Amino acid sequence: MARTLACVLGLALAAPAWAALAASPVLPSGARPQDIDRLAERIQQRFAVPGMSVAIVKDGKVLFAKGYGVREAGKPGKVDADTLFGIGSNTKAFTVAALSMLVDEGKLHWDDRVTDLLPGFRLYDPYVTRELTVRDLLSHRSGLGLGSGDLMLFPPSDFTRAEIIHNLRYLPPASSFRSRYAYDNLLYIVAGELIPKITGVSWEQFVQTRILDRLGTGCAATLTLAAGNRNVAAPHVVIGDKLTEVAPDPSTAYDPAGSIQCNANGMAAWARLQLADGQLPDGSRLFSSARHKEMWSPQTIVPVPDAAAMTGTRFRDYGLGWFIEDYDGAERVTHTGGLIGMVSYVSLLPEQHVGLIVLTNQQSGAAMSAMMQTLLDAFLHQPPRDWVAVWQKRDAEQTKKAEAADRAADAAIEAAGGHAFLPLDAYVGVYHDPWRGDVTVRKQGDRLRMVFSRTTDMQGDLQAMKGNVFAVRWDDRSLKADALVNFRTGLDGAVSGMTMAPLSPTTDFSFDFQDLDFTRSPPTVAAH
Repeated sequence: MARTLACVLGLALAAPAWAALAASPVLPSGARPQDIDRLAERIQQRFAVPGMSVAIVKDGKVLFAKGYGVREAGKPGKVDADTLFGIGSNTKAFTVAALSMLVDEGKLHWDDRVTDLLPGFRLYDPYVTRELTVRDLLSHRSGLGLGSGDLMLFPPSDFTRAEIIHNLRYLPPASSFRSRYAYDNLLYIVAGELIPKITGVSWEQFVQTRILDRLGTGCAATLTLAAGNRNVAAPHVVIGDKLTEVAPDPSTAYDPAGSIQCNANGMAAWARLQLADGQLPDGSRLFSSARHKEMWSPQTIVPVPDAAAMTGTRFRDYGLGWFIEDYDGAERVTHTGGLIGMVSYVSLLPEQHVGLIVLTNQQSGAAMSAMMQTLLDAFLHQPPRDWVAVWQKRDAEQTKKAEAADRAADAAIEAAGGHAFLPLDAYVGVYHDPWRGDVTVRKQGDRLRMVFSRTTDMQGDLQAMKGNVFAVRWDDRSLKADALVNFRTGLDGAVSGMTMAPLSPTTDFSFDFQDLDFTRSPPTVAAH
């Protein structure tokens, strides 16, 4: 009831803010209401986005918060400033805020060893297990590879939080400890488990009652906690050329890394809190200025991508739950988030006292980036650039890469004649990976099928390419994550295991097939 009431109050408060907005001299050209309206319409058309929300905070005030389009494609429910979207990895900064509150209370220190707090915690390397600190959990520098272990999270699975944390011990490092940045989700799950260990209260309850409810905007720590609120956006993906609504992910295992459901008003309140060093509008504090300074202090150097040349970005770091970089000569604190069918984008400009929020219900990074970078140009007084055209071009290039990989696989199958090196029956069996579990390869008619355990979404036909290499094409085309499968044989010539790799270079990093190493299980012997 309290969250429903907060939504109603949010709507009531939005009208005066909007009424004052039109005459406000603060919003620059390119970020005025009429500019955003036109841009949102163009973005929705170009990138097939059913709905989106935009919010702007400046000098401690919410100057703009508005929704566009619909919550579900083909249905009349409109998006407004109180429509909830899944914010994905923007949740990580909330987990850091929760831990910061415990640091302020003297119940935790950033450089406490994780094993002192969670004695059963283990990583692959005993030295890293012993030395890993709370700060390391939050800084993407553990030595794990990019997205390592994410196949326990995506697509939706039945792995529990305890199983995921246990299985970390089976993931070999991709680099030495604290030597390299590699984004990961699993260690944020570990970080979230520190909260019930220290307080006796679940991560979900702590974040809901001590952070989101205090922001007072109707946001929910999980989709389950948003139950009963009808103003929730549905996730969508483009499959082929068709916009398709998909089911939201029901998993709760990754909550501390990506579960929060929030709206434009709520994220605006969050941005205002961040720009105020953790102080709420009533003068009370969520966390201290000292803790906030640590959140925004570089912990891990992040390589600057080639695309950053467009914005003059020369350095990039990861703090605690935030990226820190220069953007067209200004300091920017930022993060994005993605779930199946949802993306979110937060940019904070501390020197300009500006916070910018973009939420969408279609997993188009191009769409959210076109809106965000147009607003950044406006507030940084840069010459206007057509970011819709820029991102449309980049999106088309990514699509071409994925299509080229598919064509290359088809060509390799055709060149090899589509015949496996061994009879199909030789590949049939159950294969086990220590952290992901079992995968079954079965014969169905004249073809092989692969079925992953622990999820209903990863099963598909195997197409022979060359030798013992196959391509697996998942039945669920929304995954966009077809893979190569390389069966290996023992000295006796029999199939003994298999490894996998993404088929396309555009596959999302959370499909970490390269981390899998399956051993074929012995056939079961029927009892007599």
